[in-house]
Amino acid sequence: MTLERPDRDEIDLSAVLHALSDPQRRRIVAELAASEVPRPCGSFAPAITKSTRTHHFRVLREAGLVEQWKEGTSKMSRLRRDDIDARYPGLLDSVLESTPVG
Repeated sequence: MTLERPDRDEIDLSAVLHALSDPQRRRIVAELAASEVPRPCGSFAPAITKSTRTHHFRVLREAGLVEQWKEGTSKMSRLRRDDIDARYPGLLDSVLESTPVG
């Protein structure tokens, strides 16, 4: 079951920029961009609480940056790179250039 997110043509630049304004969310996006496979939410930012991590992923999903779905007891995440690049060419590359992974 895929969790609700905006369609490609509904992704709003203001929401994307807001989501990327937080350093922890930028790190999550950078880690997803570096990963060739979807990752469970629990594998990100182990130093922050589960509720804070859930909040960050909700902001990223509602902005259209990530796609999430439930797989067993895990919530899996994948960067919507193709959708973001089609909607705002070069934006992710610019953000990821200055964002360390890990």
